[in-house]
Amino acid sequence: MAEYTTLKTLDYKGLKCPMPIVKISQELPKIAVGEVVEVLTTDPGSLSDFPAWAKTTGNAILETKQESGLIKIYVKRQK
Repeated sequence: MAEYTTLKTLDYKGLKCPMPIVKISQELPKIAVGEVVEVLTTDPGSLSDFPAWAKTTGNAILETKQESGLIKIYVKRQK
């Protein structure tokens, strides 16, 4: 299990692609470099969208957890 503390939870449940990516792109600059946020989403596309977004923006996906109908993605701001 990765060791990190989440600064806040961003609830994007019910939003369809590309809205979770649009929202995280707006929210991440508001937090300090090195902080971690938990994203809650129900969009299966997020499983591929978030890693692609992280790669292009230079941020990190620390962990992805799938529960019944819910996806939790832990994003670390790296720059």
